Amino acid sequence: MAEHQDETRAAYDGVVELYASMFADRLETRPFARNMIGTFAELVRGTGNPRVADVGCGPGHVTAMLHDLGLDAVGLDLSPAMVDHARQAHPALQFDEARMEALPVEDGALGGVLSHYSMIHTPPGELPALLAEQARVLAPGGLLLVSFFATDAPEPVRFDHKVTPAYSWPADRFAELLAGAGLVTFARLLHDPASERGFLDAHLLARLR
Repeated sequence: MAEHQDETRAAYDGVVELYASMFADRLETRPFARNMIGTFAELVRGTGNPRVADVGCGPGHVTAMLHDLGLDAVGLDLSPAMVDHARQAHPALQFDEARMEALPVEDGALGGVLSHYSMIHTPPGELPALLAEQARVLAPGGLLLVSFFATDAPEPVRFDHKVTPAYSWPADRFAELLAGAGLVTFARLLHDPASERGFLDAHLLARLR
């Protein structure tokens, strides 16, 4: 796991300013993703535990959105350069460097975890461990919203992402992995291709048993 994460960290460290300029305002033109995040925030508030982690927060724009939606949000990212950028862009919020398989959060502490396209670079065999770690930090009844590229193929498809290699997933297979981590998927949204590659955008909303 360490080798590909080191490669991913170095790749994102090298594109911070470009990435932030391309994506920091992107949700303004992505109504499906924006509304799924809004639904996630509303449901988390309903649990009575507003603490959430934006895992793979990048430049911090989604963490800031969660904060604006009334959540006590912290941003976590593998890339120290992304964390530095997020801290400068959103000085009132907390951002920390963290590896996704070892989140710096106590067991059962959070009402929600957001994973917004942050596991797309994870090789399929390593994904269950990351989902188990996200389940670990959720309180009973806590929510996970995961977004990723979806494919109609029966197995995950590796592709050349602009930053570093990534994977698209069959939505049903991803939901099975969530179930294996103790998370019940109760809502899903798949919509039009996210890129010229033809992958769908997928958003799965799950609750810890």
